[in-house]
Amino acid sequence: MELPLPLTYVVIGVTVLASLYAWNNASVLQGWMMNPYSIDKRREYWRFITSGFIHNDYAHLFFNMFTLYFFGRIVERQLGGVLFLILYLAGIVASDVPTYLKHRNSPHYNSLGASGGVSAVVFSSILFDPLNPLYLIIIPIPIPGFIFGGLYMFYSYYQANRSGDNINHDAHLYGALFGVVFSILVQPGALVSFVQQVSSYRLPF
Repeated sequence: MELPLPLTYVVIGVTVLASLYAWNNASVLQGWMMNPYSIDKRREYWRFITSGFIHNDYAHLFFNMFTLYFFGRIVERQLGGVLFLILYLAGIVASDVPTYLKHRNSPHYNSLGASGGVSAVVFSSILFDPLNPLYLIIIPIPIPGFIFGGLYMFYSYYQANRSGDNINHDAHLYGALFGVVFSILVQPGALVSFVQQVSSYRLPF
């Protein structure tokens, strides 16, 4: 039976409601954040999922959900609703595993946000349609998805090693990698199509 709404919209709605609820309940916010120490010492494994449904502020929430709105439907049409949801939720968890391993002995480390799941969706979309033009605010010209993806991966790796802006860039990086690997596993032909499309790309000048 087909759902009356795309699952992308359902995920966005649940995330907005969860974030608003957590902002008005400090104990919920603390209990849902990604805190590797609490997971390791107290076995609070739900944090792997709940941390992906709460955000730091309106700007953080808007950016992630705005991105998911544009890319989620593309991936949902390609994979179907069930696989899209698995990709998104597993992307949140997978992107936080390296953070957990890195900070499980740091009681005061916390992170939150859907960045890992959103990155998984964005890079799944790039795999399926690498020539789809994307726009950056600082560069008002279209950039093919596969070039944008490469720049994004380099930036996330660089920032993750700097660790100076309190943003969990590891989640961006590993979420993106997970999105590509998952999509190839469920649709192996996507990799062949990706290579064919990228190899045929020519610069517009």
